[in-house]
Amino acid sequence: MSKEDKSKKKEQAEDLHVGSEESHTEDLSGDKGHSRKDKKHKTESPEEKEKHWQEKVDELNDKYLRLYSEFDNYRKRTLKERIELSKTASEDIILSLLPVIDDLERALTATISTSDEQEVLTKDGIDLILNKFRNILVQKGLEPISAVGEPFDVDFHDALTNIPAPSDDMKGKVIEEVVKGYKLNGKVIRYSKVVVGN
Repeated sequence: MSKEDKSKKKEQAEDLHVGSEESHTEDLSGDKGHSRKDKKHKTESPEEKEKHWQEKVDELNDKYLRLYSEFDNYRKRTLKERIELSKTASEDIILSLLPVIDDLERALTATISTSDEQEVLTKDGIDLILNKFRNILVQKGLEPISAVGEPFDVDFHDALTNIPAPSDDMKGKVIEEVVKGYKLNGKVIRYSKVVVGN
């Protein structure tokens, strides 16, 4: 509670107290006493009252403008930080993937020529690069969604079609995974596209 509010409440309490004393005095003596409020109002002219209230309005307006400008500065600063963060958020993942690009470029230069002059990449080299790529993504929080043999779950799977189940225990379960789904830090970023047995 501000000092102004406290002083207003104090004045109101005094006015009530003085008013009750006046009525009590009038009852006893029959004279009308003068309250402090009446004396205060007689000494304070309408111009002084207006000046007093104008000062209060100016003070409150100044507080409001300061608060508004502080909030506006905060809003602009957080917006700028958010834009900068979105620009640099992918920097870390891209830096982690650069070695995979290097390995793929090396694999292209290390191709093997077959007897009919066609160049092929070795399966072992591609497997190594793929495993390295997967490990980097796993470190960043990516995890595949298990699908085949699992009960169909709309929170993780997207059913492309239903086919007759090869056995009774596969009813309502995923029979085939067409596109692998992934979660990033527990949030599904791509649903598994699956075929469900019924």
